[in-house]
Amino acid sequence: MSTTDRSTPAPEDAAAADGTQAACAVLLISTYDLGHQPFGLASPASWLRAAGCEVTTLDLAIDTLDPDAVGEADLIALYLPMHTATRLGMSVLDRLRELGVRAHLCAYGLYAPANETLLRAKGVQTVLGGEFEEQLVTLARRVRTSERPDDSATADKRDLPLITLDRLSFRVPDRQGLPTLDRYGAMTFPGSDDRVVAYTEATRGCKHLCRHCPVVPVYKGKFRVVQREVVLGDIEHQIRAGAQHITFGDPDFFNGPAHAMALVRELHQRHPTITYDVVIKIQHLVDHDDLLPELARTGCVLVTSAVEAFDEHTLEVFDKRHTREDFARAVALLRASGIAFAPTFVAFTPWTTRESYIDFLTSIHEFGLVGNVPPVQYAIRLLVPRESRLLEWPGMLDFLGEFDDEALSHPWVHPDPLVDRLQEEVFALVDEHGATASRAEVFAMICARTAELVGQPLAQRLLSLDPADEVEQIPQPSEPWFCCAEPGRNQWDIV
Repeated sequence: MSTTDRSTPAPEDAAAADGTQAACAVLLISTYDLGHQPFGLASPASWLRAAGCEVTTLDLAIDTLDPDAVGEADLIALYLPMHTATRLGMSVLDRLRELGVRAHLCAYGLYAPANETLLRAKGVQTVLGGEFEEQLVTLARRVRTSERPDDSATADKRDLPLITLDRLSFRVPDRQGLPTLDRYGAMTFPGSDDRVVAYTEATRGCKHLCRHCPVVPVYKGKFRVVQREVVLGDIEHQIRAGAQHITFGDPDFFNGPAHAMALVRELHQRHPTITYDVVIKIQHLVDHDDLLPELARTGCVLVTSAVEAFDEHTLEVFDKRHTREDFARAVALLRASGIAFAPTFVAFTPWTTRESYIDFLTSIHEFGLVGNVPPVQYAIRLLVPRESRLLEWPGMLDFLGEFDDEALSHPWVHPDPLVDRLQEEVFALVDEHGATASRAEVFAMICARTAELVGQPLAQRLLSLDPADEVEQIPQPSEPWFCCAEPGRNQWDIV
């Protein structure tokens, strides 16, 4: 992948002197963003409008594809921030082709560069990853100056870098035209009313190099700070639009702990009743344990962390840089601080065994986390996209097949067929019941089905568990799915 890495200012807050941007019609499309109003539409919309473009935003998680907006666009840009969104996005590209779209097609976001070949085969002419806002402005200007509607194909824009890591002077996102916040997922609080959720990002990228992480092939251990006044400005606009809770979508909120803490201190000073949630690596929770009480004091009610596994082999393969003991320490630290914990996992890998999956389930129970784990986390199957650092792991290629364009991953078959069957049946249970049954009820279903499949004597460990024991009632997002999960029925219904 080609990458640029430089500092650059924001574009001028006006159309170009020759007026070529004034009539440029840009359609920004999102398919799925975990129940949030898409930051990945609002941020570039601000840049494009400041450059004189006419911008329409379309979130297919809420609304339907508008043929009129498609037909009027000079440039259509599809936002691909995660696996689920990209799977759905491929279907959207097929639909655009059916509509006979003549606009220049662009795909941008974290998952765009790794899938460049497939995207181009589906008609996409420009692919942008990393810090994409300024590149979208450049692309819009070039598309608009094409002499004929079909001339955009000749200006293939291949000279634009596939990945840009510029240090941008960000703009406050422009959310006009997007569905209102109350149409998105809420944060549910036990014994209290749901809270309307805003979404923003304080940093992008990540300084860590976990082998399975899709951020790493794009950012390669770098992260970029969104200026504090921009983040606070975005939050202010969303609070005025009804937000009561903020989700910070940074891959790791403690990539820059000084920036993060200054931000939430000021947020709390301005809006002491606003709550928020963040994502923080286990290693950072342990290393910065002195900051956790202040997170709680400033309104943090939930921390999500990519734990991935309890067994040391998987943690080593993933290069997670934490141990089971570190996990236990993080659980205790968060509980002592009064912050709820939502761990995420990769439950099924080529080296998962019947015994290790049962240990995974019993460990969730032993740590008292049955009420904390979103049900989809019991069904996540390892994805190995193009450019994944997992391809560097000795012996990994022994498990993998040729890249599957439809699945957007290298397929793998478990050496124990029962483990593959188990994953399929757990996924089906979660897809059917994850949004309607309680977490304890889904956990009980999974334990019962696992026990049936593995048989005695392994089943006895699961049959002895009582999922209702000391289930912690915690704040949780109403959206039941996950960024690295295969789309379920609800997600496919979008397209």
